[in-house]
Amino acid sequence: MPISEKKPRVLIVTPEVTYLPDGMGNMANITAKAGGLADVSAALVSALFDQGGDVHIALPDYRSIFNSNIGSVLKKEFRAIRNSVPEERIHLAEDRAFYYVNHVYSSYGWENTKLSLAFQREVINNIVPAIRPDLIHCNDWMTGLIPAMARKYGIPCLFTIHNIFSVKDTLAGIEDRGIDAASFWKHLYFEHGPNNYEEAREFNPVDFLSSGVFAAHYVNTVSPTFLQEMIDGRHHFVKYPLQQELRNKSEAGCAVGVLNSPDPSYNPSTDKVLPRRYNEKDQAPAKRDNKLYLQQALGLMKDAKAPMFFWPSRLDTVQKGCQILAEILYEVVSRYWDKHIQFVFVANGEFQQYFNEIKWRFNLHDRVAVCGFDERLSRVTYGAADFVLMPSAFEPCGLPQMIGPIYGALPVAHDTGGIHDTIEHINIKEDTGNGFLFKTFDSGGLYWAIDQAMQFFSLPKRVKSHHIKRIMAHSKETFNHAVTARNYISLYEKMLRRPFIN
Repeated sequence: MPISEKKPRVLIVTPEVTYLPDGMGNMANITAKAGGLADVSAALVSALFDQGGDVHIALPDYRSIFNSNIGSVLKKEFRAIRNSVPEERIHLAEDRAFYYVNHVYSSYGWENTKLSLAFQREVINNIVPAIRPDLIHCNDWMTGLIPAMARKYGIPCLFTIHNIFSVKDTLAGIEDRGIDAASFWKHLYFEHGPNNYEEAREFNPVDFLSSGVFAAHYVNTVSPTFLQEMIDGRHHFVKYPLQQELRNKSEAGCAVGVLNSPDPSYNPSTDKVLPRRYNEKDQAPAKRDNKLYLQQALGLMKDAKAPMFFWPSRLDTVQKGCQILAEILYEVVSRYWDKHIQFVFVANGEFQQYFNEIKWRFNLHDRVAVCGFDERLSRVTYGAADFVLMPSAFEPCGLPQMIGPIYGALPVAHDTGGIHDTIEHINIKEDTGNGFLFKTFDSGGLYWAIDQAMQFFSLPKRVKSHHIKRIMAHSKETFNHAVTARNYISLYEKMLRRPFIN
């Protein structure tokens, strides 16, 4: 697979994507999303393409997901190239395993393994030979075997970890799905150190995620601090093999953190969902109007001066920390009762019922609104809220703490992972910072941070407005796809040892 004489060709392999740029074809129906990986994949491909990169993408042909109305999407619809793009850049892996599934991932581990192997078989056997990439960029466990193949053929490979979930299967199971793992088995990561191929084939499972890290030439997580936290063993859910392989890559200078960034549609000056659009210069009156609109819609007390806190993340007790807010919610509302403090939840999750119980038990209907996730409502709440709550126990990257400041809604967050890399505690005297951080993950730490936010909210209008304007302008410049793409381009060029965009 010879190196191209033209600009380097990059193949991005991902199980999820939400959209692709116009120049890569008519993508109106592409939406295969289970989490943030879909948004990040779309953002990176779009930004690289816009900057002139020779970028291709491989993803499963989720026919039912791509177009639920007709149940099947013709490949020509996806590969129709516009804007004078001379070649096909979208490569759909075809297999009945994912033609008719309704979700990117299954709740059954065995089915996820089957989907992953079908996807990787098509990438390894058909897509890579057809594209002949100069560099392969893989994402998460569903692509974890491809770096071993890339290592065999000498193709530089970047492996990005968005989620630390993984699956395992034996060489026999992998080969039965049509992947010639025998040709690159030495580059895979086994549950136990293998002595030889025959011994390993039947009874020594391969860890897909650890294999991706082990075989890839470079590895990145989606924030520098979360990478270091995993290497240092700060999180019990990070298994030793992954921790050890990340440490090895880091010590070799081949592991970095590259922050994700929000979709460019998160911009209060252009967001069509907002009742009143605004920028940093007219944010104060616009946010008041948006707040009154939202209060009316949700049945909250109508008061443009009421401090409003927004919960934008799923209600998950393992990661997102909703339980520590539940412990203090009534006490916080009581403490700031005369200020008419309000909390708006726009999130799904089993813990939703507990916040509803608190609301009913203490008759907080005009102070607390608990809503299921809705994209439109979420955007309106960003445009109305004063603060965004992110008390995560851990955070590989996080996007709400970046989106909030763009809309002038300042984060109240736990100092961990990607939050640490994007939020600095506000210092009024030094004119620095963009949010309110607490270091001890408990309800007391969160309570302290909310108090800090309320002190900021009580500042004179002129002072408060100055800081919000500063934060909005800085966030717009810092948290965007162009910055993320430049970081990945730097990585590509380091791996290729030549310019990515000529």
